[in-house]
Amino acid sequence: MSATVLLILVAALMACIISGLSLYPVRRFARQLGLLDRPGGHSSHTIPTPLGGGIGIYLGITLTVLCGLAAAWLLQSLGQQEDGLAEFQAKWAGWIPSRWFDLAAFHAPGVWSRAGDILWLLAGGTILLVLGLWDDRYGLSVTLRLGCQFAIAAAVVFGLGIELTAYMNVGWLTKGLSIFWIVAVINSFNMLDNMDALSGGIAAIIAASMAGVMMTTPDPGTDHPQLLVAALLLVVCGSLLGFLFHNRPPASIFMGDGGSYLVGFLIAVATLMATFVGGPTSDGSLRPHAVLAPLCAMAVPLYDMTTVLWIRIREGRSPFLGDNSHLSHRLVALGLSRPRAVATVHLITATCGLSALLLTHVSMLQALTVLGIVACMLLLVAILESTHWKDPKS
Repeated sequence: MSATVLLILVAALMACIISGLSLYPVRRFARQLGLLDRPGGHSSHTIPTPLGGGIGIYLGITLTVLCGLAAAWLLQSLGQQEDGLAEFQAKWAGWIPSRWFDLAAFHAPGVWSRAGDILWLLAGGTILLVLGLWDDRYGLSVTLRLGCQFAIAAAVVFGLGIELTAYMNVGWLTKGLSIFWIVAVINSFNMLDNMDALSGGIAAIIAASMAGVMMTTPDPGTDHPQLLVAALLLVVCGSLLGFLFHNRPPASIFMGDGGSYLVGFLIAVATLMATFVGGPTSDGSLRPHAVLAPLCAMAVPLYDMTTVLWIRIREGRSPFLGDNSHLSHRLVALGLSRPRAVATVHLITATCGLSALLLTHVSMLQALTVLGIVACMLLLVAILESTHWKDPKS
C-alpha cells in the first residue's frame, strides 16, 4: 500500500512540475492572448495581472493523466502477450525499479478499464476551460455560462452514470441533485477567486483531504482503497500547487474563470465517483453519515457562496455581479490583512477537511459530534463577521 501511495504522489509531483513550468510562457504571452485582469471595478489589485492560470492547471492535470493512461494501456497490452511484461521489464530494468514496475502492471488493467470515463471527464473539463477563458477574454452572459455548466453536468450524470446515491432509490432526485452539486461546486470555486492564493489553496486542501478519505475508505465488499479517485484528486492537488507557486502574494497570475471552472468540475465529479460507506464500524453499525463527507470538506466554499448570494439578494443587487462581499473581504473588513484573511480561510478549510476524513470512520453518535464541530466553526465565523471592527486607539 505504501508503494502505491508513493507512486500516486510521484504522479502528483509530475502534475505540479508541469503546471508550474507551463505558466511561465502563459504569463509572458498573456497580454497578447488578451488574458489580462486590469484594475478597476471590484478588483483590489493595482497592476494588470495575467488571467491564464487555468491553462497551467489544465496542462498539469491532463498531461499527467494521459501519461498514466498511456502507461496503463502499454502494460495491460504487454500483459496479454506471452513473456511481454518480462521482456519489457528486462529492457528497462536500469530505469524502472522492479517493485514499481510490478505495482504499475498490477493496477494497469483496472486503470485502463476506466479510461473511457476519464477521457470523457477530461473532455468536459476542456470545454469548461475554454468557456472560462472565453469569459475571461470577452465576457459571457450568465445564461450562457450556467447553461453550458448544466449541460456538461447533465452529460456526466446521464451519459457516464456518475451520480449521488445517498441511500436514495429515487432516480430523478439523485440525478437532479448530482447535476446541481456539480454546478454549485464549479461556481463556489469561481466566486472564491478574489484574493491571491485563496481559491487555489482552498481547492488544494479540499482535494488532498478528499484523497485521504478515498485512501482510507475501501469499496464496499473489498479491502481495497479507492485509488483511482484518490489519484485523480492528488493530481489535481499537485497541479494546483504548481499554480500556487505563481499565485502566492503578490500574485504573478490569477486562476481566472477557466481554472476555477475546471478545478470545481473535477473535484465535484470526483466526489460523485467515490463511495463513502466502505463497511461497518468496529461495533458493527453502518455509516450512512459518511456520505456527508464531501459537504464537510466543501463547507467553506459553500458557506461563502450561500452568504454572498444572500447578501446581494437582500441588498437588492444582482446575485451574479461580482462585489466585495465574500468571506475573505468580510474578514479584511474586520481588520485582518489580506494574507492573514487568506490564511484564516485556509485553516478553516483544513479543519473541515480533517473533519471529513474523521467522519467516514466513526459511528453515528460520533459523527454528530464531528458535524457539530463543523457547524460551530461556521457559526463562530458568522458571529465574528457580524461584529464591526473598531480601532482600539479611537
